[in-house]
Amino acid sequence: MTQPVASPAPLPRHLAVLTLLCLGCAFAGNHVAARVAFDDGAGVLLAILMRSGGTLLALAAVVAWQRQGVRLPAGSGRWQLLLGLLIAVQSLCLYSAVARIPVALALLVANVFPILLALLTWALGGSRPSARTAGLMGLILVGLLFVLDVPARLRGAEAGPQWLLGVALAFAGACAFACALWITDHRLSQLRGSLRSLLTMAIVFGSASLAGASDLLPGGLDTPASHTGWLALGVLVLLYGTGFITLFMSVPRLDMPRNAPVMNIEPLATLVMGWLVLGQMLAPGQILGGFIVVTGIVLLTYRRD
Repeated sequence: MTQPVASPAPLPRHLAVLTLLCLGCAFAGNHVAARVAFDDGAGVLLAILMRSGGTLLALAAVVAWQRQGVRLPAGSGRWQLLLGLLIAVQSLCLYSAVARIPVALALLVANVFPILLALLTWALGGSRPSARTAGLMGLILVGLLFVLDVPARLRGAEAGPQWLLGVALAFAGACAFACALWITDHRLSQLRGSLRSLLTMAIVFGSASLAGASDLLPGGLDTPASHTGWLALGVLVLLYGTGFITLFMSVPRLDMPRNAPVMNIEPLATLVMGWLVLGQMLAPGQILGGFIVVTGIVLLTYRRD
C-alpha cells in the first residue's frame, strides 16, 4: 500500500519572512526593469512574451521533473482557460500602466486587489466582510486618495490623458487579478499548483503571441533601441521567473496564511527602486498614502496566530 507523502516541514519563521521579502523585491525589480525597457522602445507584448516564455520553460522542466500528467479534472478546462486569459489581461494592463505612470503608483493602485477579491467573494455567495475588514478597506481607499494625489487634482492640478489611462489600466489589472484568484480558489483548487501555473503561463504566452501576430496592439512587439533595453528585458525575465518559480516551489514551507502580508513589501520596494534607477519620486502626500495603503493591506491579509 502506498504511503501518503508527508508535508514538508515549514521553514523557521525568520527564514520564511526573509524569503518572502526577497521575492517581493524580485517582483518589484521586474516592474522597474520593464519600465527601463519600455523607455528604450520595447513593446509591452514583447516583454510579456519574454516573461511568460521564460517562466513557461522553467515550469515545464519542473512538471517534467515531478513526472506529472497534464490531464485536467472534468469540467475544469474552461476555468483554466479563463484563468489564463485573466492573467494575460492583468499582465497587459499592469505593464501598460507601468509604461505610462510612475512604477510605484501603478503598483499601489494594482495592489487594491484584496479589496476587490473580498467584495467579489461576497457578491458570489461568500461570507460578508466583517466590520474590521470593511474598516480596513476604507483605510486603504483613503490612502489611495493620497496616492493618486486627489487633493492636488481638486485644487486644479491637471491630470494628463496618460496619467488617467495609466491609473485606469492599473485598476483594470487589479480587477482581472482578483477574478483570477477567485477562480483559482473556488474552481481550480483541486488542480496541482505546478500544472495550473504551467497551463496559465502557456495561455498567457499563446495570447500574447496571437495579439502580436494579429497586430491588435500596434508597437507591442517593438524591440529596444539599445543594449540597455535588451539587458532590462533579460533582468525582467530573470527576476520574474526566479521569483515565480521560487514562490511556487517554496509555498508549502512558507506558512503563507501567517506570513503572506510580508509580500506587500513589493510596492514599497518599487518606490525605492523607482527612485534609485529611474529617478521617479512621488510627492510626500503620495508617499504617506502609499504607507497607508500597504499598512491597510497587511492588516487586511493578516491572520492572528
